[in-house]
Amino acid sequence: MSQQWARLPERGNALALRLICWIALHAGRSVGRILLIPITAYFLVTAATARRSSRRYLRRALGREPGWRDVFHHIHCFAATILDRVYFLTGQVERFEIGIFGDQAILDQVASGQGCILLGSHLGSFEALRAIGVTLRHFPIKILMNVEHNRAMSRLLDALNPALAQAIVPIGQPETLLKVQESVAQGFMVGALGDRVAQGEKTVRCRLFDRETAFPIGPILLAALVDCPIILFFGLYRGGNRYDVHFEKLAERVVLDRRHRREQLEIWMQRYADRLEHYARLAPYNWFNFYDYWAEEST
Repeated sequence: MSQQWARLPERGNALALRLICWIALHAGRSVGRILLIPITAYFLVTAATARRSSRRYLRRALGREPGWRDVFHHIHCFAATILDRVYFLTGQVERFEIGIFGDQAILDQVASGQGCILLGSHLGSFEALRAIGVTLRHFPIKILMNVEHNRAMSRLLDALNPALAQAIVPIGQPETLLKVQESVAQGFMVGALGDRVAQGEKTVRCRLFDRETAFPIGPILLAALVDCPIILFFGLYRGGNRYDVHFEKLAERVVLDRRHRREQLEIWMQRYADRLEHYARLAPYNWFNFYDYWAEEST
């Protein structure tokens, strides 16, 4: 997996986010969804890296050569989830029809009093998970986040929901592990994303869409060190005002043998990659990694 995402400039994304946030708050969702069409067209024309990366990914996910309509749909889906992010963060959950699948795994975990690692990805909407947290009896969430990247976007989202900043656990700091341990012991679901590699992060190689790429081992190591379950989640945007949120238990516990640790990490991350591919095929336009994901430009 390429680390190119960490080197991408945030100017374009932050500009789009500020514009969409203003539209959402001042013009409303109906007008906002209409205005997403020219916004999407603008980025389709001007964002060459995103356009090229979209084609590469869609070629695999769709099993055919994508046309410009497919790429437009892909970018438009991303823009639509950004628009809806504003409403999720400001507590306007009633605007949406949210289907929940596999929620018993979360309900049982909450009832146990122990937290877990909630492992997601940049497939679909993370904010839909927070909306589910409201509908499922306010289950407590902490969020592992790389706060060094896209600072402007983080500040803008924090302004929409200042309480959210209190739930963030910064990644890569000396106290990160301790904070995760404390959170899990207190019953928090600690959300993490496992489909991007941060600079200097340790990885294993896994197959995704029949091509090898690197995946970070951090989430699996955290679960092993904290001795807690891992539950997968995927918040898929289905068009209009509909979202489907899927939960699956990946592991009750992760036990790593020191002698075979790397092989075991590869097995766990491959299971994650297999489920990521499964849901990406279910909702192919929900893939929001608009960069050289398989590092094809370097080969």
